[in-house]
Amino acid sequence: MATFEKGILGGFSGKVGNVVGSRWRGKNIMRSLPQRGKYTPTTKQEEQRLKFKTVISFLSPIVEILSQYFGSPQGDKSRTNLATSYHLKNAVVSTPQGMVMDYAKVLISKGDLRGLDGATVAAATGRLLNLNWQDNSGQGKATSTDALMAVVYAPDLNLFYSGTNLATRDATSVSITLPPFMLGFEVEVWASFYKPDTNFAATSTYLGAVTVV
Repeated sequence: MATFEKGILGGFSGKVGNVVGSRWRGKNIMRSLPQRGKYTPTTKQEEQRLKFKTVISFLSPIVEILSQYFGSPQGDKSRTNLATSYHLKNAVVSTPQGMVMDYAKVLISKGDLRGLDGATVAAATGRLLNLNWQDNSGQGKATSTDALMAVVYAPDLNLFYSGTNLATRDATSVSITLPPFMLGFEVEVWASFYKPDTNFAATSTYLGAVTVV
């Protein structure tokens, strides 16, 4: 691939012979057409493709949360890019049944705010999840008014529930009513704190799996 400014041809787009012209990030780009022929990906390339497909499929439904609370953008990398990169490296594993997410390593947010201490989750009749945690206000930048968010995932359904501003840090507990379609299914649960009206958040906590009753 080559870049060029004016030249005798100037900028152009489209195919001319075996050269393709386009404009990318304010620069004129020329590249040669790829050679045609049969291509068989290596085992490692196929594995990476399946990992990417698994991660994107899993994260897409919660991209709104990730795009707000997963770290800080780095150059051209958005929060969603950072979340995808993290999960590709750390939270997807190969099994005899195929690629699967390692739920204990999944993060719904990432940051320097103090997270949940002593957090637990338990199911209660009426599709309730009861979350409890310790009030650690005053530690680091944690304050009593930090807001709780949670993400709940039912693997057998491949469906999510997510909620923000569910409680404040000093509340130390909250009951979440899950949608009817999750009744009877095992769900994975994550929670985190964030500061309302900002992108400042904690690194999320995995609370484990429970069966909705």
